[in-house]
Amino acid sequence: MSWLFNSSIGRKATMSISGIFLVLFLTFHMLMNLTLVFSAEVYDTICVLLGANWYAIAATSVLALGFVVHIVYGIILTLQNQKARGGDKYAVTGKTTTTWASQNMLVLGLVILGFLVLHLYHFWYKMQFSELFHLEGAVAEGSGLVIALFSQPIYTLIYLVWLVAIWFHLTHGLWSSMQSLGLNNKLWYPRVKCIANIVTTIIIIGFSVVPIFFTFKALFWAGACCPGA
Repeated sequence: MSWLFNSSIGRKATMSISGIFLVLFLTFHMLMNLTLVFSAEVYDTICVLLGANWYAIAATSVLALGFVVHIVYGIILTLQNQKARGGDKYAVTGKTTTTWASQNMLVLGLVILGFLVLHLYHFWYKMQFSELFHLEGAVAEGSGLVIALFSQPIYTLIYLVWLVAIWFHLTHGLWSSMQSLGLNNKLWYPRVKCIANIVTTIIIIGFSVVPIFFTFKALFWAGACCPGA
């Protein structure tokens, strides 16, 4: 198993597998968030199921490990690529076409990581973490916390910027993962790239619906309550 850590192919395979795993998590998380638009009770029920219990903690630990592996390997591969290209950062070999996202995957990853820390503090820390360690201020109903935060246009705007960065990162990362796993011939390359773009766009739109919905709802409610303001 040492080839996973010591060879470029092994690191790319690990990067690809961890990336696909994170995409599956994002898909589940997006679907969970969407339930809040239709029913706060259903959302809170899911939060209870994913609260401070052994299977939720195990899943969170595996997810955290996946993020760490993905980030570390991403930095290693980026540094290796820059070293191999020497002074020409954007060198292109063969018929490979570079995109803005592929040239800036590390930057996009760091932007996503920065917003992720903020997101975890506002949600995971105040919900599962606080419940697990019995901290004061633990939120019993996640729906109220989400609605309160997304009723603030500034936070919603920050969240949407974060989602744009994720879109760029995933559109390149998803099809690149498939390519690293062997789907890189002339037949599958354009298909995989198209599928990756569609899947990523659906995920990001799904995530965007929730903040936009509650922000507009808050603004409309404020306007309806105070029409002369």
